[in-house]
Order: sequence, then C-alpha cells, then structure tokens
Amino acid sequence: MGRETTTSVNRRTDIVSAAIEVFAEIGYYRATTAQVAERAAISQPYVYRFFTKESLLVEALTVSWQRVLRAFEGVIAASAPEKLEEGLIRAYEDIIASHRSEILLQMQAQTIREEPVRDAMRQGLEAVRARVVLAFEQAGFADAEQRTSDFLARGMLCNVSMALDLPGLLVKR
Repeated sequence: MGRETTTSVNRRTDIVSAAIEVFAEIGYYRATTAQVAERAAISQPYVYRFFTKESLLVEALTVSWQRVLRAFEGVIAASAPEKLEEGLIRAYEDIIASHRSEILLQMQAQTIREEPVRDAMRQGLEAVRARVVLAFEQAGFADAEQRTSDFLARGMLCNVSMALDLPGLLVKR
C-alpha cells in the first residue's frame, strides 16, 4: 500500500472514530459533518471526499458491529463449552466499558428510519445472533436459539442500564 493510500485509510478511520463520538454525544440528526470534521481535525470537504452523513453513520455502525463480532470470535475460539456464555458476557461488558460511544450509537440507530441505516443494524445484529447461535450449538446446548435470544435481550438491557446509568437494572448471575 502506498503512502497516499495508507494516509487515506488512516484518515477514513479518524473520520469514522470522530463520527462515532459526535453522533453518540449529540445524536445523528443534530450532528453535522462540520462537527465531525472538527473532531477529526480535518476540513469538512475532506469528510465529503469519503462520506455523506448517512454513509458515515452506516460505516460507524459497521465498525461497531465488527468489534462485537471480533470480540465474540476470540471468546468462542478460546472457551470451553461450559464457560462460553460467561465469556461472551464478559467480552460484551468489556466493549461497553471501552467503547461506550459505539453502543450508544447502536441504540440511537435503532430509531432511525432511513433504510441504509436500518440495513446496517439488521445485518450487524443478525451476524451477531447467527454467530452466537452457532457457538451455542457447537457447544452442545440443545436450547441454542432460546439461549441466544436471552443473551441478546440481556445485552440490550445492559445497553439501557449503561445509557441511563442504572446498574440496578441488572441482576448479577
């Protein structure tokens, strides 16, 4: 990869990271690409070189879902069947702690009606669901679908608990 290409990739990453923070802080509809550009310390036209506002949100969501999948893949590869669910829970708790803005962004995106955004959310959630179901099946759980549904529901409750700063919503297992 040439120097210019590497710089472009790095700048795209910087823009997406800035967008995640800005969108999570003030919301997609209130945020502007000028605010994203300012956060990324670049010009607004440079943002438009890579993204529209909507495509930037879709890319930010894609990045956040990929992070969840990568974390889960690491757990799945390293866990004994009896420790799988506990490992997935810990991995998700780590994501919430270290990438809070990405989770807040996903929560906001659930209410956005634009089809590309809805597609990104559907694809991300379905990829996570499918991977967790497969992991539970491979671990020998007869109730893999129900267990996955419960796991995802608990994750969504974790999101609400984190967003509202209400740790009492969750009961430790």
